[in-house]
Amino acid sequence: MKTIKMLAMAAIVCAAVACNSTKPAAEGEEAADITNPSALLPSKAVNDSVSYLMGINFGSFIKGYGFGKKLNYAEIKKGMDDFINAQGNQADTNFVKQFKINPEEMNRMFGEYLQKMTQYTLAVNKDKEAKFLAANAKKPGVQTTESGLQYIISEPGNDVKPTAMDTVFVHYVGKLTDGTIFDQTTEAAPSAMLMMNRVIAGWTEGLGLIGEGGKATLFVPAELGYGERGQQAIEPNSTLIFDVTLDSVRRYVAPAPEAE
Repeated sequence: MKTIKMLAMAAIVCAAVACNSTKPAAEGEEAADITNPSALLPSKAVNDSVSYLMGINFGSFIKGYGFGKKLNYAEIKKGMDDFINAQGNQADTNFVKQFKINPEEMNRMFGEYLQKMTQYTLAVNKDKEAKFLAANAKKPGVQTTESGLQYIISEPGNDVKPTAMDTVFVHYVGKLTDGTIFDQTTEAAPSAMLMMNRVIAGWTEGLGLIGEGGKATLFVPAELGYGERGQQAIEPNSTLIFDVTLDSVRRYVAPAPEAE
């Protein structure tokens, strides 16, 4: 599990720091003053900075799993305090009896927790999508295809429309329904080159509706996007909105058959 790996990595880092801090002074370096050990301790400012950075590290872990404000931070602190104050050898079978939950249950409980959170997110976003698409379909200029893709063509372009095997060159902005931009190209940058058979289904269908030079806004249902798996900043069952300019189309050319 990722949790165990992170804990193991933290232990490795701490061990490495400990090893480095106990190395004998190299030639030319000033030896530590062992007559006054307290003077060797890091300052309060350094201690506070390290504490803050450890908080950032743990916060990155929490945010990475999308927990946000759902966790009980008082219980997190209690668990940390209980482990820090625990007595005895961790290899002793009686060590874990000092906690109200056996840490060896972490992987199982963590897996169950993630599964429930995922199912919750799927259900909430599915309901959000249904309401959004129903309202959006009633807006002026919005058209809906049989697959459920919604679109507005602001400029139709010419007669050169891409097919599923072609390569397209585009500029675009990808947003969530709340306006959050998750991906985009800049106007000053060259067009992004994409193969029509390697993009999400909503793009393959949507770009096929406009010609070179055309512009459209695509409202892509989750089923035509990243579905229940999501991707990075895109939650599962998320509706996606793309403002796309189709700069040019490169037709697919089938390779010539090899000579016998």
